Amino acid sequence: MKRRTYLKGAAGAGAAFTLAGCLGGGGGGDGSETITIGSDIPYRPFEYETTEGELVGFDVDIAQAVFTDQLGYEHEFQQTSFDGIIPSLNNGNFRVIMSAMTITEERAEQIDFSDPYFTAYQTIVVLNDSEIAAKEDLKGKTVGVQKGTTGAAAAEELASEFGGDLTIQQYDQITGAFDALINNQVVAVINDNTVNAEFVEQNGNVKFLEGEGAAAEQGKNAPPYLTLTVEEYGIGFRQDDDELREEVNGALQAIRDDGTYDEIYSEYFSG
Repeated sequence: MKRRTYLKGAAGAGAAFTLAGCLGGGGGGDGSETITIGSDIPYRPFEYETTEGELVGFDVDIAQAVFTDQLGYEHEFQQTSFDGIIPSLNNGNFRVIMSAMTITEERAEQIDFSDPYFTAYQTIVVLNDSEIAAKEDLKGKTVGVQKGTTGAAAAEELASEFGGDLTIQQYDQITGAFDALINNQVVAVINDNTVNAEFVEQNGNVKFLEGEGAAAEQGKNAPPYLTLTVEEYGIGFRQDDDELREEVNGALQAIRDDGTYDEIYSEYFSG
């Protein structure tokens, strides 16, 4: 499957990236309304820009399938920092959040979520020659995370488990944490498994920390590396936007039923 759209209007972190597809599907849109989607970019493979200025990724393709192909709306992505993405939604800066966002109780007090559309795990990556061989080896060390993420929350839980003996360095974007690991400024990065996997695949000197964890404990089909959490992603809505949320839930079910979801999934993930 190839759903590709080039970014329009490039300057600044607040620029809006228009992704208007062919209007179709049986939904609430008539082509006159544009759904603006707040997203932290880059977060490969969910949303990222190519060297040609093309916005691509799993969330990008799911948005095309849901908002445009199924519901008939125009849609555009608006880049925003993840740690302020919920206040920005509630301030009306965009209509929905689609940014590999985990559904949590704390977030659900501030916004509403669609039905889950992706399962993820918090994981740990280290350098190939690292002395870190188990989760316990992180005690007394410094790890990198992205601000406002469940990776940061997982690191806080680990710090609590270590009696506070863990330093957490937070970065505005996950790329900052990855750079810090390569430059030996942190000994590990805690982040979503699929994003970590993309980083591991592109860099021959990093690897997942191995071991059993939350996925195995919960009887999930555990990946072959340590998992700190099991999480579900959802699309975020303001709490007064029930009609659109219900439309999106119907569209998510429709793309699962007709095979579109599996087709998009297989383009970005193996297994």
